[in-house]
Amino acid sequence: MRPRLRARVAGVGGHLPARVLTNAELPAHLDTSDAWIVERTGIRQRHLAAEGELTSDLAVAAARRALEMADARPEDVGLVLLATSTPDNTFPATATRVRERLGIPPGPAFDLQAVCAGFVYALSVADSLLRTGTAKSALVIGAETFSRILDWNDRSTCVLFGDGAGALYLVAEEQTGTVLDRGVLATHLSADGRHYHQLYVDGGPSSTGTVGHLRMNGREVFRHAVAAMSASAEEVCRRVGIPPSEVDWFVPHQANLRIIDALARRLGIPDERVARTVDRHANTSAASIPLALDVLVHEDRLRPGHLVLLSGIGGGFAWGSVLLRW
Repeated sequence: MRPRLRARVAGVGGHLPARVLTNAELPAHLDTSDAWIVERTGIRQRHLAAEGELTSDLAVAAARRALEMADARPEDVGLVLLATSTPDNTFPATATRVRERLGIPPGPAFDLQAVCAGFVYALSVADSLLRTGTAKSALVIGAETFSRILDWNDRSTCVLFGDGAGALYLVAEEQTGTVLDRGVLATHLSADGRHYHQLYVDGGPSSTGTVGHLRMNGREVFRHAVAAMSASAEEVCRRVGIPPSEVDWFVPHQANLRIIDALARRLGIPDERVARTVDRHANTSAASIPLALDVLVHEDRLRPGHLVLLSGIGGGFAWGSVLLRW
């Protein structure tokens, strides 16, 4: 095989706001219970950003930890790519603020918006830029403050989401060009706008001039999530020639335990190789996958050489998968 550049993961970091809201502490007017939420979603608690705590604050904290793990300095960072649907401001890109606060010298920085599929989209874009030599390293961050766009009178949505951030630090390295290489091995992205109104926010600068609130058709989201994510996961594995059942870790978007379990069954991946953090984090949208990776690393379960399959789906619908070797 010919040598090729790979985007190798050198560091991972996560950050959650200090405030924890358990199911038992949810407002009484929601007419729900811990048992009801756990049975339907697997969620037991979520973290909520404090007043004045911004998406950029969470992103900076997670990115710092990723750089520390990689023993990298701010001046080592080339690209900063932030996946988020809850930016600090409509513009400029929150990634520019993150870059400045980390003390990273001038260079490319931008936000990417694909909702809960945001992190796999961002990772795919970063991989492309590193493989082509556009950048030599990248901070890929997923960060959200979804609590700011929830309707706290709608129990069908507000109990599902939380705030947080996760980050990967990637470096471009020349490797052998085989499936034994460490780093991103293959990616797959897709979207289908026919399902735009199954999961969306009912506001925006050009439509209502307001931020709006999250709205969701849970039944349709569930049905499409399992089909789309499993097909995407199978496709990205097919491109490398490895069946999903042989990966060391499956790290899906953490939206609902039922979706995660259904995906694992369809892909033939044993329970002990499936990451599950939705019980403690709830759905943190673009942050959920890197947060789960951070948990696996710090629990000493994800180790160098492990084959890792990531998959996510979000509003739009947009979805995708990434296969990488840690």
